[in-house]
Amino acid sequence: MPSKPAPIKKAAKKEPAKKEEKAAEPAPEPVPEPAPVEAAPVEAAPAEAAPAEAEAAPAEAAPAEGAPAEGEAAPAEAEAAPPAEEPKPPTPPPADEPTSAPLELFIEDKNDTSVSIIWSQPAEVGHTGLDGYTIEVCKDGTEDWKAVNEDLQKSCRYVIKNQTTGDRLKIRVVAVNAGGRSPAVALPEAVLVKEVADRPKVRLPRFLRQRYIAQVGDKINLTIPFTGKPKPVVTWSKDGQPLDTKRVNVRSSDRDSILFIRTSERDDSGVYEMCVKVDDFEDKAPLILQIVELPGPPASIKIVDTWGFNVALEWTPPKDNGNTEITGYTIQKADKKTGDWFTVLEHYHRLNATISDLIMGNTYKFRAFSENKIGRSEDVCIAKEEAVILKTDIDYKPPVYQERDFNEPPKFTTILNDRSTTVGYSTKLLCSVRGTPRPKVIWTKNQMIIGDDPKYRQICVQGICSLEIRRPGNYDGGVYCCKAKNAHGEDVVSCRLEVKQPVVAGADAEKEKE
Repeated sequence: MPSKPAPIKKAAKKEPAKKEEKAAEPAPEPVPEPAPVEAAPVEAAPAEAAPAEAEAAPAEAAPAEGAPAEGEAAPAEAEAAPPAEEPKPPTPPPADEPTSAPLELFIEDKNDTSVSIIWSQPAEVGHTGLDGYTIEVCKDGTEDWKAVNEDLQKSCRYVIKNQTTGDRLKIRVVAVNAGGRSPAVALPEAVLVKEVADRPKVRLPRFLRQRYIAQVGDKINLTIPFTGKPKPVVTWSKDGQPLDTKRVNVRSSDRDSILFIRTSERDDSGVYEMCVKVDDFEDKAPLILQIVELPGPPASIKIVDTWGFNVALEWTPPKDNGNTEITGYTIQKADKKTGDWFTVLEHYHRLNATISDLIMGNTYKFRAFSENKIGRSEDVCIAKEEAVILKTDIDYKPPVYQERDFNEPPKFTTILNDRSTTVGYSTKLLCSVRGTPRPKVIWTKNQMIIGDDPKYRQICVQGICSLEIRRPGNYDGGVYCCKAKNAHGEDVVSCRLEVKQPVVAGADAEKEKE
């Protein structure tokens, strides 16, 4: 039958070729080819002939009747894929492989019991991923590697704890995944388990960078901070020798050191040096301590020359300057008659001076004090000689002064004023007078001298004159005069006193009725 070969389709022939192309791609697994729907005898021949037909031209392998169909299919297949090759067996899935070694392992920090390490993840991880890391250590000189983490470390940082101070450890890190352990990355050298040394540094306060001066008996308490890691070893010395612990106490902490002297003495002066040391590194800071006190007096003082109203003095520095420089001298003089000392020079820096403006005919003594930063010496040096200022041959004629005449006749500075009063009510008359010598005061009433009449009270104090009239009656009114009189003259003032009757309420009422 001519139509029998038609069911053998070229598409079926080319299907294996297409699947070979797919197999050539990096597919994880080839899909199994489905069984042909046609009967096995019919499809077997084309399946066996497929390789030969793939090598031959499409036009030669086709029957006459199927030529048009093959002719149509050939251009489509030529455009769809290149010439089919011999089919290859399916590629098996890749096997699980470990990752590459971790990268950049180095020490992040360390102390006396632990070491902190850090690293980067491997460059090649693989399709199975990364499960974690194992950190292994062993002592230097051995190969007894032991893992320090029970579970896999996920992060790229780990702290190796509970180590013995002073041990040298070799450290390595291994990456682990489904393929197993990666190559290890190890530190190039063994690590000494000890805190990382930070260079020590003494932080000397600003006020201690210069000479520190204190007075004898003062309490010294100086705190000097420092830095360093681990805790530096602090040592002190004085003038290159160890400290005398009976005199000087030192207390040191992790951050500072305290120099303490309960009661300072001059022997405590010197150059103190503080040294902080960490491993092979150290730092030093000098501290100059000066304990001072009042100086002694000048060693001597003498009178070199005396002329006119002047005296020349010289003196020598004190033997004891109080452990500090002398800042000046104080010179005093005293008249031999009175013995009172007066300062003529103060804060004077030179060792000689000329004292001037002395009084002729007097004899003088001189003494000197020393001065330093603390103050003036308690003791004094007195010159053995005395300076006598001689009188000259000039006759002194004192000026004649004319005495002033203070005599003055009496004169009233405040006159009497007229007054009025009521019967039974006391009143007082006042005036003031001046004069030299003190004038005599006389009071009169209607030109009659009052005298010692008990009804009147006369007072004159420092020129203030007063006359008190006690409970005046109807006849006590009139003209009162005050006369002041001395050897140089007299003066008089007068006034009128009016005495009124008291007003009675009943009498006024009767007068109104009338």
